[in-house]
Amino acid sequence: MYNNGIQMYRKTNVVTADPKRLVLMCYEGAIDSLKIGKQKIAEKDYEEKGKNITKARDIISELKSSLNFEKGGTIAANLDSLYNYMLKRITEADLENDTQGFDDVIGMLGDLKSAWDEVFYEQKNAIGSEVAAPRGERDGDLVSYSGV
Repeated sequence: MYNNGIQMYRKTNVVTADPKRLVLMCYEGAIDSLKIGKQKIAEKDYEEKGKNITKARDIISELKSSLNFEKGGTIAANLDSLYNYMLKRITEADLENDTQGFDDVIGMLGDLKSAWDEVFYEQKNAIGSEVAAPRGERDGDLVSYSGV
């Protein structure tokens, strides 16, 4: 029963999250799955390693498939290349039980997450200051989100 509550809470978080928060959640999920996969290599629990590595691959594939090349332009193209590299690196590391390969991808995902954190929280702070500003001083385009 307790696990059902946790699963419902997680599902509600995903369903109600805005697109930028979903991207952050994806990065966090992929990083966590890769870390668990590394741990499972050390424990020689290859079935659980496989499940977690597959989860990380699925998350990265979902991030890749959600890229908007029209709006994202060069950034979307660069992310597409980076996600392709990550997927290749994870596959190689998985086949060789190479924890360094997982660390490489964890590092890249961590860098991307930091960049998104900065964008997300900077915009959140800007929205807060916009709401607090007198009506004549608001910038109507400040809160728009174009997606990548």
